[in-house]
Formats: sequence, structure tokens, C-alpha cells
Amino acid sequence: MARSSSHKIKNICVFCGSSPGKDKEFLEVANHLGKVLAERKIHLVYGGGSIGLMVCVSIATFIGGSQVLGIIPKALTEGSITGKTVGEELKVLTMHERIQKMLDHSDAFIALPRGIGTLEEIFQIASWAQLKIHQKPISLLNVNGFFNGLLSFLDHVVEQKFISDSSRQIFISAITPEQLIDQLQIYVPEVDPAIT
Repeated sequence: MARSSSHKIKNICVFCGSSPGKDKEFLEVANHLGKVLAERKIHLVYGGGSIGLMVCVSIATFIGGSQVLGIIPKALTEGSITGKTVGEELKVLTMHERIQKMLDHSDAFIALPRGIGTLEEIFQIASWAQLKIHQKPISLLNVNGFFNGLLSFLDHVVEQKFISDSSRQIFISAITPEQLIDQLQIYVPEVDPAIT
């Protein structure tokens, strides 16, 4: 396990879907996460737009009084693919630039249930943490056990010795926004002996 130490998180990037998902609980938890961010005076960084889970978390955070920054590739703002971004909008040229700007503007990361796009984002941020490009905490909001299969897979990868246990500890998970943010606040990364 990672050692504990307290540090102030002011901005959290939330990776979440442009789809609402199958269960209404996904929408409810996205809305609740936004409220918790605002209550704790944490600002939101997200992928921009106003559809799916993205609109729930961004509106709840914005209405609660916290700043919201949507970072979105210019191509996605043309037409009505993603809807209007809540709060401030930062347009970028590429998906790679988007993830870099998300890293630059955030102190921690939360993934809500979603599909391939969120998995790509969370694994890219995690691989950068493994390579010591950053040491910001990364987490999964495990609503209804949504990420159980992914967490089991990561345990399997450790068991097969493709990653170290300290690399596995990059991923924090919890079932409520409150628990997750509490864990993000006290997280300190372990040193990976394989990457020194």
C-alpha cells in the first residue's frame, strides 16, 4: 500500500462518458460527485461538452460554485456532437494535447464508468505515473462494481509479473465520491524498484 500523507487537491480531472450508461445510478453518482467536488471547493477539469455523464458532473460542480474547465479538441466542437461545454472551455488541436492539458491543470484523476475513451485516458495517465512523468493520484469510482473486472485484471497482470505491485497501487478505487476523494487526499505514490 502507498504511504499516507495529506496534501491539498484543488483541481480534479474526471474522465466520464458521453453516454449515460444502462443504470440510472451512473447518472446519480456523477451528479453526486459534482456536488461533493463543489462542497469541498475542488474545481473540475473534464473533457468538455454537455452529454451523458459529463453533463451531470459538470453542471452539479458548476451550480455548487466550483470552477469548471472543459478541455476539448476543436474538431469535436464543430456541429452538435458534444453539446455546449459547461464553464470555461479550452480548445486544443489533438487528443494527445487534450490529455496533456488535463494533466497540466489537475492535481488528481477520477474515472467514472464509461468505455474505451475513458480506459484510454486513465491508462495513459497511469503509464505516465509509472514512468515518473507525474505523481498525481489516479482513481476509479467503482459504481455497482463496474470496475471489478478491470481491477481483477490488474491483479492478474501483477501475478504474471508484467507490472510490479507498486505500479498496481497507482490505481485507487472506492464506491462513493466521499471515500474516493478522501483517499486521493492522503495518497503518496510508492517507489517502483523496476523504474528507478
